Amino acid sequence: MAKVKRLPPRSSVKVGDTWDLSSLYLNDAAWERAFKRFEKLAAGYAEHRGKLATSAKALTACLKFDSAVDRLGERLGTYAFLKTTEDQANSDYQAMFGRYQSVAVRTGEAASFIRPEILAIPAAKLKSFVAAKELKPYRLSVERLLRFKKHTLGKKEEQLLAMQGEMAGAAGKAFRQLLDADLKFGNVKDEHGEQIELSNSTVSQLFISPKRSVRKAAFHQYYEQFTAHENTLAATLSGSIQKDVYYARARGYDGALAAALYPDNVPQSVYDNLIASVRRNLPSVHHYYDVRRRKMKLRDIHHYDTYVPILSELSVKQTWKQAVKSVLQSLKPLGDEYCSALEKGLNGRWSDRYPNQGKQSGAFSCGTYDGDPYILMNYSPEVLNDVFTLTHEAGHSMHSYYSAKHQSFEYYNYTIFVAEVASTFNEQLLSQHLMDRARDDKERAYLINREIDGIRATIVRQTMFAEFEKITHEMSEAGQPLTVQAFKDAYRQLLEAYFGPDFAIDDELSLECMRVPHFYRAFYVYKYATGLSAAIALSRRVLDGGKRELGDYLGFLKGGCSKYPLDLLRDAGVDMESPEPVDTALARFGELVQELDFLV
Repeated sequence: MAKVKRLPPRSSVKVGDTWDLSSLYLNDAAWERAFKRFEKLAAGYAEHRGKLATSAKALTACLKFDSAVDRLGERLGTYAFLKTTEDQANSDYQAMFGRYQSVAVRTGEAASFIRPEILAIPAAKLKSFVAAKELKPYRLSVERLLRFKKHTLGKKEEQLLAMQGEMAGAAGKAFRQLLDADLKFGNVKDEHGEQIELSNSTVSQLFISPKRSVRKAAFHQYYEQFTAHENTLAATLSGSIQKDVYYARARGYDGALAAALYPDNVPQSVYDNLIASVRRNLPSVHHYYDVRRRKMKLRDIHHYDTYVPILSELSVKQTWKQAVKSVLQSLKPLGDEYCSALEKGLNGRWSDRYPNQGKQSGAFSCGTYDGDPYILMNYSPEVLNDVFTLTHEAGHSMHSYYSAKHQSFEYYNYTIFVAEVASTFNEQLLSQHLMDRARDDKERAYLINREIDGIRATIVRQTMFAEFEKITHEMSEAGQPLTVQAFKDAYRQLLEAYFGPDFAIDDELSLECMRVPHFYRAFYVYKYATGLSAAIALSRRVLDGGKRELGDYLGFLKGGCSKYPLDLLRDAGVDMESPEPVDTALARFGELVQELDFLV
């Protein structure tokens, strides 16, 4: 029998290929010592309860204490979380993170009086507090809190909601354990005849195989597991949606979407206009699928045919060091400080680089105020998209780096809405860098193909996901049961609209909605689409501009959450309340499709 190529156990991974978490804690023992201090802090809230209305000094003391607790909790929670991602089957670190979550929830319960007590302060008195010198570091936080007055309950109700923290995360936790640890997908033979262990990480590598039979086999074998567990997956997704609806109703929002948009002060028109813009431009997307089908000489096109480059015979392989070099060269327009800091991190140990058994799938950046901005990767040298994933996550990490450096703890943690700008901005610069250096039309076509697929995946596909979230939450709000069939029917209708009438949709693809981790953080994915639209505009502005334009963009990275996201973006040079950025991005998509059709 052919030898099966398996992922290594965590214990066999080279230390230099793993992240160094010592900027958070030197080791588990150091974490334990800090955790013991954290356990005792919840009792400290009692000293402040009932006193916030007495003076600006008393309010400031409470907010200062609460900030210190949050800061320690962030550091503890991040270390424990990152350790769990190294090997999802490691029960010791699962227990560590569980212990942290339990104490964090109890601490949240102890602190739950703060919001309602502040909001109960008479308006005139609170106004005088806000103007006081000692409250200046927390002034913006208090002003933002006042927006939530109509959505804040009484002390007892807030305490009850705070007590539900662990329970509220149960559906998402069950899904991640099932997806990353319990589901076993077997082995698939690749185009070289090697047996590859099929996993959430390796399936993307198999989907770019130039051999269609490999892609097809990987697709069907992968989705067999989701078919076998569709009822469990439907139950976990339904539970997550019902949680969102419950909290929105409990706090008096018009719906779960309104509740999700409110903290960022984003009008629902931004969300709805995004869907409308993409829907208007779907003919260009359908045209692209037809171009892809023709150039690949396929009778019909399936989902597993949409990831492999059209020019699949063009081999693009980059080691980790080569990928880092490409990323840094592409980011030179951002200046020496940006590039030198990133070079130190990527050539050092900011990143956990390669897949191993049990490791969390996908990629992410995890920045904190006190630690390095870590990057989880499952890097494969054969997958060009992994180079783009690296620069994407590096964009997040450098956003964290700059924000932590230039803002206080209270205002460094930027929102997801603007985070996706920093990451996709980097992708734009890498794409431009590689296209400018293309050796011939064939290589240029390859890179155009990649950029088209990037826009399709980040704007079109994520907007389809966003529409699915809107539909399913509205179903729950209307009292419709979220069954397996209800999910599949809703998703199938979207697949038919977004992929077009000439696309061959396999029945299993309707289960894709049950394997998307982002759906457990509802109304997140639309920010990928708005983020790339803004990034395309801002990258053009920086590349075509001078010191002022670069300064505006770096100022945006340094801004953290010191302003609302739409205001930060306006300062950087783009207005996301206008349909122009999305329409411009999709117009570029259409132009690239036309050029690709000509070149190949």
